[in-house]
Amino acid sequence: MFHAIAACPRPTLARVNGAAIGGGLGLVSVCDIAIASSAAVFAASEVRLGLIPATIGPYVVQAIGARWARNLFQTGERIAATQAEKIGLVHETAESDALDAKVDAVIANLLAGAPGAQKAAKELVDTVAGRPVTPELMEQTAVRIAAIRAEAEAREGLVAFLEKRPASWVPQP
Repeated sequence: MFHAIAACPRPTLARVNGAAIGGGLGLVSVCDIAIASSAAVFAASEVRLGLIPATIGPYVVQAIGARWARNLFQTGERIAATQAEKIGLVHETAESDALDAKVDAVIANLLAGAPGAQKAAKELVDTVAGRPVTPELMEQTAVRIAAIRAEAEAREGLVAFLEKRPASWVPQP
């Protein structure tokens, strides 16, 4: 399940308004964007049960880095949403009564993006993350932009921009 969400070609968004413990922490970690209420708490509590967070481990480490993962995986402690934001687990926090408005704003921004370009952007991140910028990598990224620029979606986006109108994929009010 975690891999299916992480590999989803469409943007994924976690809206956290409570406890994200164990598997819940994994779900937050695999999403592209995570927004939490200030009341949310997060933990990898498996060690307190004599277990390890093996299934969610790769995704949590990817989201927050090895150093914070060591801390959370070994202590099992709960952290607040503000701390989760500081360590990169969530992108933003909002007061509970403002959470839906914050999530709606993120969704509106996502809907303004071209679906094919969003998929290609996710693939780009997966390709370049953790790699040094080498001539080979620069060549790969140049090939990617040339290929996507030739697609109908990009042509529509550029024409819409020049005509000062929303692109065809943007929902109309």
